[in-house]
Amino acid sequence: MLNYFWFFLAALFEIAGCYAFWTWLRLGKSAWWVAPGLLSLTLFALLLTRVEASYAGRAYAAYGGVYIVASLLWLWLIERARPMTTDWLGAGLCLLGAGIILFGPRLGWR
Repeated sequence: MLNYFWFFLAALFEIAGCYAFWTWLRLGKSAWWVAPGLLSLTLFALLLTRVEASYAGRAYAAYGGVYIVASLLWLWLIERARPMTTDWLGAGLCLLGAGIILFGPRLGWR
């Protein structure tokens, strides 16, 4: 379960960092948005290394599912746009896939 905590925290910082660039380039805000964006993206990379996985590629693949859920939460809470039911259904499937990728090797699945 600790892996999901690191994944979620990493996703928060990745989305915030990318949103800072979006705010600068797409919403016409000040270039000063880049500084916290870069800091946030650096924290994202550091947090993702905390995940317990034998291979970086497996950690990144499993992270994808958590990132999708976090992105929908960002859409809902920060951008105030309500995700559709199909968004949540797809996100649930992605989390299931992330769990299989992350925990499958520990269960002896090949």
